[in-house]
Amino acid sequence: MSARDHAWFDALFTEHSGRLHRYFVRRLPGSGSRAEAAEDLAAEVLATAWRRREDVPEGAELPWLYRTAGFVLANHRRKTQALPLAVVPDEPDDVGPATLAIDDDRVRRVLGRLSPRDRRLLLLVAWDGLGGDDLAAVLGISRGGADAALSRARARLRVAWDTEESASDGDDARTQGSSAR
Repeated sequence: MSARDHAWFDALFTEHSGRLHRYFVRRLPGSGSRAEAAEDLAAEVLATAWRRREDVPEGAELPWLYRTAGFVLANHRRKTQALPLAVVPDEPDDVGPATLAIDDDRVRRVLGRLSPRDRRLLLLVAWDGLGGDDLAAVLGISRGGADAALSRARARLRVAWDTEESASDGDDARTQGSSAR
């Protein structure tokens, strides 16, 4: 019997199902059925892992699951309408709600200016904690290619952030000028 038996799958499920669920929750729109849809999509990834258990690389299970999750999410999005960027994770409690709303809007605008690939790279690193070899495995490219792609995505993020800051500074100056009149 294969080493990839029910015990192997139970261990895989126990270790990674929560991460898969969070992966989908962060990437689905903020509707009431988001948690349920995330459960369904995570279950689809895990079912794929069971069906293709001999293809799941030992020691790199999570990157394989995230890569599969990316395909499952893309298929899900193709079946539904265009989806907005997922909700930004909770911030520390010491930040006021008004500041959070302004910051969340700014982050969404900046991320919206990036290509889908750049957004995916940055979110895999920032939200899912991937890096190095794991990021390369999820993307299906070499480690050097992943490092270079991440570096370019971060550079484009800096440019988009600076552009957004310049636009915000200009809006603030116009607002102050009109209130002084």
